[in-house]
Amino acid sequence: MLEVEGIHTYYGLSHILFGVSLKVDPRGIVCLLGRNGAGKTTTLRSVIGLNPPKEGRVRFRGEDVTRMEPYLLTRRGISYVPDDRRIFADLSVGENLEIAVRPAVAGAAGWGKDKVFELFPALERIESRKGGCLSGGEQKMLAIARALMGNPELLLLDEPTEGLAPALVRALEGQVKKLRDAGLTVLLAEQNVKSALRLSDRGYIIDNGQIRYGGSIDELRENEEVRKKYLLI
Repeated sequence: MLEVEGIHTYYGLSHILFGVSLKVDPRGIVCLLGRNGAGKTTTLRSVIGLNPPKEGRVRFRGEDVTRMEPYLLTRRGISYVPDDRRIFADLSVGENLEIAVRPAVAGAAGWGKDKVFELFPALERIESRKGGCLSGGEQKMLAIARALMGNPELLLLDEPTEGLAPALVRALEGQVKKLRDAGLTVLLAEQNVKSALRLSDRGYIIDNGQIRYGGSIDELRENEEVRKKYLLI
């Protein structure tokens, strides 16, 4: 589904990513773990074209999409949920969803309001509430729901559990698993190691802009030395 091959990304003159490579298979959940500032968000922003890499390649379903504009990548089936959510505060929950509608590919059931509300029942109850009046957990749900309205094949989630109470984290994990069961592929950038390990099929660890580890979740669980070295603060 997604191949990132040796990308180097900069913010101005600052070199942030150094030859980052990773692979995401269809209908899987892959986590990108790392401390704050390790390069997780920059990796996702490089994939979606917000900070395109100067070197290396990004391929989606075999097509080279390196440095393609974000709106074109969204049309091709990639949706991005940023860590700051970017909810339109003056629009209602329903309006936030409506502006993101993109038709599903031919033959697919597709995501609409009804299906999104099945996944996030709490949003249906507050459909008329303004985005700026939502709690942090409600905004997280709305941000993911809005991304789904674009009918993606690949969902990029940046720090989805950040700032959520443990009960909400568990609820969100269940919803992300339902997305995989519905046929979506997920690349998850996360600091919450326990949550990411519960969710994912495969994991990568990034530190100082370089991939330090990649393997199955079972291998990562067993490799305490790597977790201590790159994930403990």
